[in-house]
Amino acid sequence: MRYLKPLMKQNFLEYASYVIRDRAIPDIEDGLKPVQRRILHTMKEIDDGKFCKVANIVGDTMKLHPHGDASIGSALVVMANKEYFIDKQGNFGNALTGDPASAPRYIEARLTPLAKETLFNSELTEYTDSYDGRNKEPVVLPCKLPVSLLFGAEGIAVGMSTRILPHNFNEVIDAQIAFLKNQPFKLLPDFLSGGILDVGQYEEGNGKVLVRARIDVTDDKILTVRELPFGVTTESLIQSVQDAANKGKLKLSSIDDFTAESVEIELKAARGMDAEKLLKLLYAFTQCQVSISVNLLLIQANQPVQLTVSEVLRHSTLRLKDLLKQELLLSLEQTRRKWHMRRMEMYFIGEKIYQKLEACDSYEEALDVVRKAVLHIESVLPFPVEQDDIEKLLTLQIKRISRYDQKESQKELDKLKVTIGSLNKSLKDITRYTISYLDKIKDKYGEDFPRRTKVQSFDEIRVQDVAEKQKVGWDRKEGFLGLNVKSGSTSFYCSAYDKIVVIRKDGSYQVIRVPEKQFVGKDAISVEKLNQETVHNVIYWEGASKVCYAKRFRVEKFILDREYNLFPKKKGAKILHLSQGEGIRLEVSFVPTPRIRKSSDTYNLDDLGIKGIQARGNKVSSKSVQNVKVTASEPEEEGWPSLSEESENL
Repeated sequence: MRYLKPLMKQNFLEYASYVIRDRAIPDIEDGLKPVQRRILHTMKEIDDGKFCKVANIVGDTMKLHPHGDASIGSALVVMANKEYFIDKQGNFGNALTGDPASAPRYIEARLTPLAKETLFNSELTEYTDSYDGRNKEPVVLPCKLPVSLLFGAEGIAVGMSTRILPHNFNEVIDAQIAFLKNQPFKLLPDFLSGGILDVGQYEEGNGKVLVRARIDVTDDKILTVRELPFGVTTESLIQSVQDAANKGKLKLSSIDDFTAESVEIELKAARGMDAEKLLKLLYAFTQCQVSISVNLLLIQANQPVQLTVSEVLRHSTLRLKDLLKQELLLSLEQTRRKWHMRRMEMYFIGEKIYQKLEACDSYEEALDVVRKAVLHIESVLPFPVEQDDIEKLLTLQIKRISRYDQKESQKELDKLKVTIGSLNKSLKDITRYTISYLDKIKDKYGEDFPRRTKVQSFDEIRVQDVAEKQKVGWDRKEGFLGLNVKSGSTSFYCSAYDKIVVIRKDGSYQVIRVPEKQFVGKDAISVEKLNQETVHNVIYWEGASKVCYAKRFRVEKFILDREYNLFPKKKGAKILHLSQGEGIRLEVSFVPTPRIRKSSDTYNLDDLGIKGIQARGNKVSSKSVQNVKVTASEPEEEGWPSLSEESENL
C-alpha cells in the first residue's frame, strides 16, 4: 500500500498536467488547443488549393493526435463553423438549429486565404516529435491574430476550466492598433448567433454576461424570435418555452418554427395574455435570456494562468510585432543574399570570366580561377565570398549566359536595392509597420465579419416579479396554510418563488415554500411572505416570572423548513406583541402588587436598535408584565394581515 500511494499520486499528477496543457486549455501564444493546431498544420501540409475530404484530413491528423477520429472530426467542424480559417463544402451542421454535420466522408474543407496569410511560416515555426516519434508537429503556430479572442474557447480540465467568449474580428484589430498607438481600447464579446448582450457584470473576460434573444413584437398577440442567445439553438429554445408553458408559467396558443437561413420562431399568446407580458415571461422562464459565466484561462509559459482580455490582446500584439520583425529580418537576409549572388553573376558574365575556364585542367583549378576573379568585387558585396557562391557560378547554364542582358541585370539589382531599403525602413519603425499590416488585414477581410450582437443594458427580470401570483389561504383555527386552503380568516397572494415566514406563539419560527396545503400549527400567530428587509418588533415573556424583553430584528439567514427560536425556550415563555415597521407605541400593564405605584407605562419600540434574530433584546421593565396594548402605530401596508389587533389577545 505504501508503494501504491506515491505511484497513484504521481500518475494522477501527470494525467492532470496532460489534460490541462495538452487537451482542454488553449495556449496564449497561438490561441489554439493541441487538436486545433494539429488540424490546421495538417491542412497546410496537404493544401493544394482544392477542397479535401474531411475524412482524409482527419486520417492525416491522427498521425499527430493520439486520440480517436471522432474528436478530430468534431473539432474540425467546430472550427469551420467559426468561419475564420476553414472553408467548408457540404453539410457542416447548423449552429442555429443544432443539427449535426454529415459524416466526414461526405464533407470537404480547405484553408481560407486568411488562414494562409496569418497562421503559417515554416521558417519561424519550432517543431517537436509527434507522440510516436514518426512525425514532426509545431509546438505553436506563428499566428498573427489573437485566435483565443476570435474563436472563444470552452474546456474542462482537472480542477479548472476555461470559458472564453468570441469577439469581433474588426474590433479586435482596432483594439490592437489602439494599443500600438498607446490609446485606450475596450473589447466586448460578439456572437455569430446575434442577440442582445448586457455586460454590466462583465470584467474583461471574467465575471458573467446576460444574453437575450432578439424578439420582435409582431402584433398584440404574436412575438417572433429573430436572433438567439449564445449557446442556444432553436430546438433547445422551443423546448424551454414548451416546458415553461407545461408548468403554467406562461400561456401560449401556438409555437411555429419557420427557421431556414435565419431564425424565425413565432409565438402566439393565449387569450388573456398580451405580447408585452409574454415577452417578460419568456425572458424570465425560458432560454430567451441566459446568464453566461466566463473565465479566461490560458496556458502561458507552460502554466495555466487566469488573464483578462486586455492582457491577452497586449501579449498577442507584442508577439505579432516580434513575428513581423523576424519575417522582415528573414526577408532582408534573403534579399541581400539574392543581390549578392546577382552581383557576382553580373561580374562573372560581364567580364567573361567563364572563358578562362577553358584553360583549366581540373575542377579545383576552375574554382581557384573564379575565386581570384570574384575577389576583385568582394568589397562591394554584402557577404564574404564563400565556396558555395563559387560553385553556383560554375553551375550557370550556357543558355543563360548566352541570353544574359547587362541592362536587365542592372535593373534587377536596382529593384533589389530598393527592396532592401524598404525593409530596413520598416525595421527601424516596426510599430508603424505592424499598424500598417493590421490595417491591410482589416481592409482585406473585415467586410466578412460585421458585428452581429447588439450591446445594450437591460434590467434583469426576476422570476419573483413576473411569476403569476396565487391566493394563499391561512386557516388560523385549524392551523392549515396553502394554495388549497379556501376557508380561514386570512389570505394573501404569493408566487411559487416566494418564501413564507411562520411565527408561533412560543417564539419558534420557520421559513417554508408556498405549499399546496400544510399544517403550520394552531398556535401560529403570524404568516407572511418573506421580505428580508422587513423589520419585525417583538415583546415576549422570558419565562414564568413574566419579565418582558423587547427587540427589533430581520429574518435574513435561514435553512428552509428548519425550526428556529426568537428567544431561548423556557417554561412560560410567550410572545405578547408582534408587529412590523416603525412608529409603534405600546401601553405596558404590570401585574398588580400591594405596593405598586404605577400600574402601566408607555413603551416606544422606535427607541430600540435592530439586532440579530437570536439576540435576547432589551428588558422592558423590572416589573412583571401582565399584557401589552398598542396605543399608536403607522398605517399598515394594504392587503397584509393585521398583527397588532391579534397581539392584544396573545
